[in-house]
Amino acid sequence: MEIKRSGSQPSGKGPADYFTGTVRVDPLLNPPAPARVLGVSVTFEPGARTA
Repeated sequence: MEIKRSGSQPSGKGPADYFTGTVRVDPLLNPPAPARVLGVSVTFEPGARTA
């Protein structure tokens, strides 16, 4: 497993299925298969919420 520093990989937009408003998702760890885990840092803009 490789753990990355926040900001060392491109950010993504939070999916509308899980968030309302503007949310930035920064990946932290993504181990190879068959692992089923994912680590991210989530940043919410003012007014954004989890769905």
